[in-house]
This record gives sequence, C-alpha cells and structure tokens, in this order.
Amino acid sequence: MIIGIDHGYGMMKTANTVFTTGLTEYEKEPYTMQNVVKFNGRYYVCGSGRQTLIRDKTSDDSYYILTLAAIAKEMLHRNAGTKANVRLAAGLPLTSFGRDKDKFIKYLKRTTFQPVRFEFEGQEYKITIDDVRVYPQGYSAIADYIDRLKKEPSVIICDIGSWTVDVMRIDNGVPNADTCRSLELGIIRMIDKTLEEVRRSTGLSITAAQVEQILKNQSCSMDEKAKNIIIAQGKDYVNRIFRTLIESGFDVAAVPIVFVGGGALFIKQNIGNNRVCAMSIVEDIKANAIGYERITRALGANQ
Repeated sequence: MIIGIDHGYGMMKTANTVFTTGLTEYEKEPYTMQNVVKFNGRYYVCGSGRQTLIRDKTSDDSYYILTLAAIAKEMLHRNAGTKANVRLAAGLPLTSFGRDKDKFIKYLKRTTFQPVRFEFEGQEYKITIDDVRVYPQGYSAIADYIDRLKKEPSVIICDIGSWTVDVMRIDNGVPNADTCRSLELGIIRMIDKTLEEVRRSTGLSITAAQVEQILKNQSCSMDEKAKNIIIAQGKDYVNRIFRTLIESGFDVAAVPIVFVGGGALFIKQNIGNNRVCAMSIVEDIKANAIGYERITRALGANQ
C-alpha cells in the first residue's frame, strides 16, 4: 500500500485526510481515545493545539507519532484493515532536499522497529514500512499539471505553508535548483499578527479559525471592526508575498505562477492590484500528498 504524507508545520495531510500538526503526550490513558496513538506504552493525542516549530523534524519523535496517526487515518478511510505493508511517500522543501533526504528516510523507516505495532483509537495496528520515498514538495503538488506546464517555457511554483513559503522556477518542465527559495512568510505568522492586532484594537480575543474563515471570504459572525482588521491584514500579507517574490528575483508579471499549499486560497481572495502574467491556484491542500503517491506509482515498485 502506498501512502503519501505531507508533514506540514501546521497540518498533516494524506491523500484523503487532514489533521492539525499538534501532539499532546500522556503517561496514562487520556480523557478520550479519539485521535489517540498508543506507542511504546505512552499515549499521544494527535491534532490537538499547534505543534511548536521544529526546524529539524527528525529531532524528536513528534513527527514519527504523527506519521503513525496519518497512516492509521488513511487506512481507515480506505477500509484497509489494521495490518499492511506500506510504502511511505513524503516530501521536503527543495532548499533542504539534498541535505535532509537520507536523514528523513531513516527517521521514518526505523528498521529496528519493523513491524511497527501501535494502537490508534483503541485499535491495534501492525504495519511494516517496506520503503520510504522522499520527493520535492511544491513540485509534487502539481503532478497533475506537469504536461500542461511543459507547454510553458518557465513557470513559478509558490507553495504557501504554515511556517514557510517555498518558491522555485520550472524551466521546460524541470525544476531550476538555483531558483529555490524558502521564505519565512508562512500563514501562521500572518494569523498570529492578525490576532494581536485585533486584540490591541478591539480588546477581542478571536480565534485562528475565525481569521481563516474571514480570509477565505466565508461566513463568520464577528464584530465588524475586527472583521475589517482581518481583511486589511490579509491584503497586507498577500502584498508582502508579492513584494518578497519580486525582491527574490521572481517577476510574476513576466512569468506565470502556480500557487499551492494551505495559503493558496488567501491569494485568490486577496490578490488586489498585484500584477501577474498568468495565475493558477491548486486549491486542494492535500495536493502534495496526492502527488507523492502518484509519482511513486509512476516510478513503479522496482525503481
């Protein structure tokens, strides 16, 4: 079974599931078994709160536990039972791909743990991770677009994640490694700034979920002044992204751009007067995970 996982700083994504990259550890059984992984005698509630930023995702067991939860959730969605041989397909930013690939593969595979035995929501799982493939994120998200993009001599891919915005240019269908940039402009930073601005100006303590709802132009009951602050902060954020892209050498008025990732919809709703040559938006935040699976199938089991 091939399972693609996008290990985001804000959200964990598989081809069919999404949950918050949060983890709370308990020594004893917690108040609920929903979204709970039991591993090595300890309990972990997955999807609760927001994970502290870990620049090196292999520095502790957090992302490994979250990976087990993602595998279980995807198997549940596929009605695939609780025992399987799995080929994991994951991703890294191009800026750190060469440096971190081998370490990330070793971290996820953990040969000494095979098969992996754990519980998810009280159900026992026995998983053998046969192989781990790691691909460039962002580029993988547009796997469905590759043939179409080859018709353009150059295209900019902009993956707006929770903590970073990863950008690259594709020339004649091939990523140009010299153009890869990882910019610290993720949507969590913008949301935190917005929450503080609303609190300072109105005294209200709104939630990140409310901010996202407003920025996606969806219905949300809220004080009008707070709503206007959110809208203004969203436009400022999008303007900042476009300014930073240009400062980093990406002329979006001259080269077509494709936005992917969780922040892509914010661009769509708040583009304002920013000039673009041509713009496409991949709206499915699971696109990287889906792309990892598609590429793995295309490469075949023996590659």
